[in-house]
Amino acid sequence: MSSRSVRILGLLGLVAVVAVLLWYFSRPKPVAVTVAEVTAGDVLATVANTRAGTVDACNRARLAPPMGGQIANLPFKEGNTVRKGDILLELWNQDQRAQVSQAEREAVAARSRTREACVNSAVAAKNAARIQALRKENLVSEGDTERAVGQADAGTAVCDAARDQEKVSQARIDVARAQLERTILRAPFDGIVAEINGEVGEFVTPSPVGIPTPPTVDLVDGSCLYISAPIDEVDAPAVRAGQKASISLDAFPNQRFPGVVRRVAPYVLDTEKQARTVEVEAEIENPEKYNLLPGYSADVEVILENRENVLRIPSQAILDGKRVLVLDPATGLLAARDIGKGVANWEYTEIRSGLKAGELVVTSVDREGVADGAAAVRE
Repeated sequence: MSSRSVRILGLLGLVAVVAVLLWYFSRPKPVAVTVAEVTAGDVLATVANTRAGTVDACNRARLAPPMGGQIANLPFKEGNTVRKGDILLELWNQDQRAQVSQAEREAVAARSRTREACVNSAVAAKNAARIQALRKENLVSEGDTERAVGQADAGTAVCDAARDQEKVSQARIDVARAQLERTILRAPFDGIVAEINGEVGEFVTPSPVGIPTPPTVDLVDGSCLYISAPIDEVDAPAVRAGQKASISLDAFPNQRFPGVVRRVAPYVLDTEKQARTVEVEAEIENPEKYNLLPGYSADVEVILENRENVLRIPSQAILDGKRVLVLDPATGLLAARDIGKGVANWEYTEIRSGLKAGELVVTSVDREGVADGAAAVRE
């Protein structure tokens, strides 16, 4: 081989090396991606509330006295535990107490008058019977007999009238006691005093008809709690009482509570014209284990179907509802692939076809440069 040929070959080799170097340094850098392995696991079909739900008490009473007046007694403070029948609030009621005392004394006097009238009636009846016996033997005149019988009948009438008056007196006691009871606010059930609006010495007035006002005493039964949450009207037909639910509370981040649907409202709320919802109530199982408070915000996921031990991938890896990008560790390239889906939720989607266990699907699909055929490296 001539020296010229050698030089030409050397020049060609140099050009090839330069071309390779230019390609190497100018090629697109692999895009860093996050991936998830296709694995077997459980996938739940769920529906969730459209807006934040609320922890409510099964028994909650916003109480106020039925009549206005000045607060004379507040035996309990906010946060205190009360029993059914305990006095929560008492208005100034000395006048009603005096009326009760007066009615009771009048009843005592009425009973005394009844005893007197009925004793006199009994005496008159015995005397009439004695006169009638003597009349049969012609020992007394007919006029004396009629007079004795008339006195006995009159005595009976007076006795009956006295007994009726005694009943009237007892009714007056009942009325006076009822008026007194209207000044006293009692606990309708065992619970906790959540709020008191008023102080001793202040005046309270009942709410006008149709105009809600803050309750004087807000009583909550913390032993029975449930979650009330709105479900979109589109999802509501699939929800039934008795279905399992998963409940999360802002007060307990990264924790979920097992529950069950206890009621689905038989009507649609249209307070928001663009988002009509159905109210769903769910109970937390074994609530006594947790320190829950009425008023906590909560979210409810109702479990419609549970697919166990199926192939699944994160739902965020799915593009256009039917494709994923698969990373080939051997070539470092991304490949688009169509998949067949099953049950899905916001976290996982069941894979029925298109993927095998162990393959890697891209979850960072929104990153720049992530596309079919792109070079990629796993983060």
